[in-house]
Parts: sequence; C-alpha cells; structure tokens
Amino acid sequence: MLRLLGCRLVQMLVTLTLLSAVIWLLIGLMPGDPAELAIAADPRLGPEDAARLRALHGLDKPLSERYLAWAAAVLHGQFGYSRLFAQPVAALLWPALGSSLVLLGLALGLSAGIGIALGVLAAARPRWAPAVETLAVLAQSTPSFWLGMLFIILFAVTLGWLPAGGAEEWSALVLPVATLVVVNLAAYARHAASAMAGVLALPYITTARAKGLAEATVLWRHAFPNAALPLLTVAALDAGSLVSGALVTETIFARPGMGKLIYDAVMGNDYNLALLALLLAAAVTMLATLAADLAQRWLDPRVAP
Repeated sequence: MLRLLGCRLVQMLVTLTLLSAVIWLLIGLMPGDPAELAIAADPRLGPEDAARLRALHGLDKPLSERYLAWAAAVLHGQFGYSRLFAQPVAALLWPALGSSLVLLGLALGLSAGIGIALGVLAAARPRWAPAVETLAVLAQSTPSFWLGMLFIILFAVTLGWLPAGGAEEWSALVLPVATLVVVNLAAYARHAASAMAGVLALPYITTARAKGLAEATVLWRHAFPNAALPLLTVAALDAGSLVSGALVTETIFARPGMGKLIYDAVMGNDYNLALLALLLAAAVTMLATLAADLAQRWLDPRVAP
C-alpha cells in the first residue's frame, strides 16, 4: 500500500508539471494578452504604454522563460494576482474550491447512494429491472441546464419554496444538488445492477442463502463488497468532472465554484488564475482516483499493487 502511495504521488507531481507546461503554452498562444486588453479598454494608451505594460508583466519575454519564472514563484508559495478580479489568486481559489467541494460531496453522495440502491434493487428483484433501466435512461438523457431551469421555474418561481440560486444560504444548495443527482445517478444504477447481477450468480451467494441468512445480509454484507469495485472508479471520475465541469449548473444557480472560475479566467485571458485553477482541479481529480485505488485494495487485497 505504501509503495502504491509513493509511486502515485510521484506520478501526480510529474503529471502536474507536464500539464502546467502544456496549459501555459496553450494559454500563451491564445490571441490577445493583458496589455492588448488594457489598450482596447482605454484608447488613450499608445504603443509606448503597451510596451511598458508588457515589460511590467514580463510579456516581452519568451514563453519558456515566463513559465520557468512562474513555476519558481509557485514553488515558493507565491501564487500572484488575478488580473481579471484584481485579487490574490489564493483568495479566489480556496473559496471557489470549497464551494465546489460542498456541492460535489452532497451530489456525489446522494447520486451514488440512490443509484446503487436502485441497481441493487434491479439485480435482486428482476421484475423491477425494466423500471430502473427506464429511470436510468431518462436521467442520463436529461440535459442538466434544462433540468436546472425546470427546477427553478417550479420550486423557486411558481411555488416559492426555495431560492433560485446564490451561495449564502444552505437552502440554495437544494436545487443544484438535486440537478446533479438526477443527472449522475444513472451511471451508478447501471453499474451496480450489472455488478450485483454477476456476483449474485456466484456459488458462495447460493451457499449463504442456503444457510438461512437474511436477504439483506446476503446482499449488503456478502455480495455488495465484491460488486463495489467498479463503482469506486465511477465515483472517482465523477469527483473530478464535478469539481471542474459543473460549469452549467454553477452558472444556472449562480454558485461561484471552480467551473465558473475556470471559465471566467480562460475567457478573460487571466493566465495566472486559469492555470492555477486548472491545476487545482486536476490535482483533485488525481487525488480522488488515488483514493478509489486505495479503497479497491482495501476491499480486495487480491488487486495487484
């Protein structure tokens, strides 16, 4: 286990280093830079002012030299400022990450719990399988933006039960969490049904039932741990996609999370903020994958190290 942990941490560091270089190159090749944007915003600035701005921000240096200077500053804990928001990058990243992790934790926990329960029901009671499959298809094919707007119209505008968005009150989490749960539970239901159906056909399950064990004990204590391994992979992938990819949901419900922060930084040509936000999202994704791998080896020691 320790060997796996050490190897994966080294892989994460190498991946983040390579990813930062690639993202820096791609952002640097985008048309426009902060100096050009400043000139476009203030027509009084001339070519001399543009040259001074580029020299001030180091934009007159080659991309490789600018990247090395940025990397050295980050290694020393200096994350710099956001040109777009005129604030320190750290002051923007941590609140956005916290907001996304709260949304992620609730949505991931509920979608996994409900989806797994439906999948186990479909595997243990085949007569319920068509209904569960139909529900999974409907959930998976529902666009998140359409479902989010429908929830707002129904529960916020028509009934007035919940706020339409924001991040100040806990009640504002209900609608975005419900949107993500409905959209993401289909994968858990299908994987759980498939995995549980395979495990329930094994001889040791027949033996457990022949001993007179309660059906709930057979399902959850004997069958589910062996069927849970593929579900951990699904959860790890969902964790990464929700941290950086819940842009549509965050935009609809006006939640200042990582997805919206990354979008604003890229569209606003804020090099520093965009790069650090993308790297933070990538780090969370890799940590979630590492946690899933460790959990798999804990559930089944036969998994190769």
